Amino acid sequence: MSVLLEDHGAVRVLKVNRPHVHNCVDGETATALAESITAFAADDAARVLVVTGAGEKSFCSGADLKNVETLLSHAWVERAGPMGFARLDPGKPVIGAVNGYCFAGGFELAAWCDFRIAEEHAEFGCLSRRWGVPYTDGGTQRFARIMGMGNALYMLETGMRIDARRAYAMGFVQEIVATGASLGRALELATRIAEYPNHTGIRADRAAALAGFGVPLEEGLRLEAETTIPTVADPEMMAGLMRFASKDRPEAPRPAP
Repeated sequence: MSVLLEDHGAVRVLKVNRPHVHNCVDGETATALAESITAFAADDAARVLVVTGAGEKSFCSGADLKNVETLLSHAWVERAGPMGFARLDPGKPVIGAVNGYCFAGGFELAAWCDFRIAEEHAEFGCLSRRWGVPYTDGGTQRFARIMGMGNALYMLETGMRIDARRAYAMGFVQEIVATGASLGRALELATRIAEYPNHTGIRADRAAALAGFGVPLEEGLRLEAETTIPTVADPEMMAGLMRFASKDRPEAPRPAP
């Protein structure tokens, strides 16, 4: 199977499973990605998605350039994009566990995630620039939103290959962990997120942040109010406030050292 799924309680792990070709994506894999993301969105029991790659070398090396025609002809192209994810939003938190090469469309897949945990040996870049391949799976839009326009154009135009430290300095990566530790750390954070009360509030915060990005502040505040205030009535939040009043103080998570 080109995509593997595994549930850890309320956390679902999606693993691109083509390690023999550095987890590059062909039409079959794109279809599996789209179907898996859509199923996650519809499953109320699954609260957080973790995306990673099979094996020890690659997160995802992008499109399968030997089978490009399959990426332009599968059933999800119009709805999800050639690689099967760019235009889909599951409406729930998504964490990228970058366990190696993160190139081209794989770079775009990492950008599709809400935030990214990268292993120290991970590398990033728009390497398909060398063959004239354009970025059709969200890179032209998400890179700038994450790293700023200068860094986005630097990566898109030069085809530069950078390490995890440089990606962290650019703001693309939020934490760097030891080799082999990205999935474990992503699961740790995903489990914490999934266990927070009032998960409708988390989803509302996420939706408001994404929808309000780049709009005037006044409009963004209106979006925030419309999206988040209705979730205050959620029974889970009221139960959480009662725990607070009883001096229940769970430890807050801290960044990886």
